[in-house]
Amino acid sequence: MFAMDPVHLPRLFPAPLLERLRLAADIDPALVVRDVADPAVAPALSAADVLITGWGCPHLDGALLAAAPRLRAVLHAAGSVRSLVGEALWQRGVVVSSAVAGNAVPVAEYTLAMILLAGKDVFAHRERYRRTHALPTPAETAATGNLGRRVGVVAASRVGRRLLELLRPHEFEVLLYDPYVDAAEATALGARLVGLDELVRHSDIVTLHAPDVPETHHLLDRARLALLRDGGVLINTSRGGLVEQAALVDELVSGRLQAILDVTDPEPLPAGSPLYTLPNVVLTPHVAGSLGNELERLGRLVVEELERLASGHPLSHEVRRAELSRLA
Repeated sequence: MFAMDPVHLPRLFPAPLLERLRLAADIDPALVVRDVADPAVAPALSAADVLITGWGCPHLDGALLAAAPRLRAVLHAAGSVRSLVGEALWQRGVVVSSAVAGNAVPVAEYTLAMILLAGKDVFAHRERYRRTHALPTPAETAATGNLGRRVGVVAASRVGRRLLELLRPHEFEVLLYDPYVDAAEATALGARLVGLDELVRHSDIVTLHAPDVPETHHLLDRARLALLRDGGVLINTSRGGLVEQAALVDELVSGRLQAILDVTDPEPLPAGSPLYTLPNVVLTPHVAGSLGNELERLGRLVVEELERLASGHPLSHEVRRAELSRLA
């Protein structure tokens, strides 16, 4: 049974994928759980063995489990399940799978694109060109270029690991901070493992890919932001709460730093925020993750998982409870 906002169904599961779903399981696209108390879905929910969830899914807590006594698997057609699953789900032993690996692909692609553009100082050149209508002088391009640029990746999460793969063909020096990774694994990923303060202090570009958990709240606080070199670039495609927002605004208003922010805290920002208009800020409305035709990739991963489940094979993208504190 589907459990999500129905508006997402056509892009997650276009006709060929929907047909594969129907071959693997008895599923009715017209029956979608939005509210556990809805009497229209109660009979189907009580008989459901598997929930295919997505954005807009109700919280998978004790009330839902009571309404779905046969439930044995949740296949999530989106990213992290951290805010979706409740303690009761783990206690029952329901297996959980997520398409987070598929959602990591466009986030890593967005980040790579922004790293390359930032290294070429494209955004500052755009602002200068708009203002002067003149080609840049050699002095204005002296610090431009990606050769040997030092990129600091915060967290070898699924997005972080995908980004590290994408960075390999380019001639960057890559630093990595992740408390769950040792030096040998970092080297295998194409990076040099360092402490967070060292990474922030010595990187030209810092990009955040840590999960949003209590331990990472304001991971980059005022003191750590002050360690970034003058003209340094911060990229955040993870969650706004990883950065102390007021401190970041102060740094950006001063002009000392540059930022590429796909996420903020709060989200969206209030109408009067200076981040909307600062020339050293690229602000996008949480678009790095899967959108448009990229949603089909998430649906395909879920269909493949359902086919494995139906044939008695282990899931390929099962989420372990212990992983939720370190993977995004």
